[in-house]
Amino acid sequence: MASINIDNLAAEITLAVKEYTEDVSAAIEREADQTSQRLVKEIRAKSPRRTGEYAKGWARKKQGRDGEIRYVVYNRKKPWLAHLLEFGHAKRGGGRVAERPHIRPTADKEIEAFQTRVRAIIRNGG
Repeated sequence: MASINIDNLAAEITLAVKEYTEDVSAAIEREADQTSQRLVKEIRAKSPRRTGEYAKGWARKKQGRDGEIRYVVYNRKKPWLAHLLEFGHAKRGGGRVAERPHIRPTADKEIEAFQTRVRAIIRNGG
C-alpha cells in the first residue's frame, strides 16, 4: 500500500475521481456506439419490405458538442415513410392503412437494455 502525504491527499483524491470519470465516460460512449449499431440492425430487420429500399435506408449519425455525444438513428433513403408506416395513415380514397410498428418497440427494448448496461458500467467504474 502506498503512503500519501496529508498535503497531497486532496490532489490524489482529485486525480482518482478524474480517472474514474474518464474511464466511465469512455465506456459509456463505447456502449452508446454499440447500442446504436444494434438498433439500426434490428430496425432494418423488422422494417416492412415492399422493395427493400426503406429497410436498407436505416443509418446512424454521431453528433455532439461540448463533450456531449449523441447518436441519431434515422432513415436516409425514405425518411417521410417512417412515420406513415409506424402509425398508419389515411388513404386517398377514404379508409386507413394499418400501422406497422417497427421502430418504437425496438427502440424501447434497446433503450432499456442500454440503461441497464450503463448502470453496470457506473457501478464497476468503467
